[in-house]
Amino acid sequence: METNTKNLFIVDASVITANNLKNYLQNRFGTSFYITAFNDGETCLKEINSSTDFVIMDYALKGKNGLQILKEIKAINPKTEVIMLSANKDIAVAIESFRNGATDYVVKGKGSAKRIKDKIYHLLTAPIRILVKEFGVSKFMAAFLTTFVSMGIIVFVVMKAMY
Repeated sequence: METNTKNLFIVDASVITANNLKNYLQNRFGTSFYITAFNDGETCLKEINSSTDFVIMDYALKGKNGLQILKEIKAINPKTEVIMLSANKDIAVAIESFRNGATDYVVKGKGSAKRIKDKIYHLLTAPIRILVKEFGVSKFMAAFLTTFVSMGIIVFVVMKAMY
């Protein structure tokens, strides 16, 4: 496995859903990810460590539900980005997921795989997240630096256009 390869876990009670999502993401991201699929949260938890970058997790799992697993993942590695994937459209479940550290909540259905792919791509490329995850900069300082650099570029472009 390459050092730049990110670890992504998919946890879904449906073997078909997990494998379809795994294949879809592998086709989109290629060797950028090492993807592992699980059919229950307890097995996934045994593999979670400091090198786990992303988890896509179904809410309705056998045994512990996705929310319970989310809490345990965040206790093991708070930096792991967890995207909840569920057929449950209850807003209260989504809010509770966010309160417990979920990065996003995607409702299963047409286009959900694309939304997950887009979210992962955004997480990989967002400057603030890169500064925080890769360089250990605080979120406040990362936001400040990003804003400062952006404003510097804008001022430079405006000044150059004026002269």
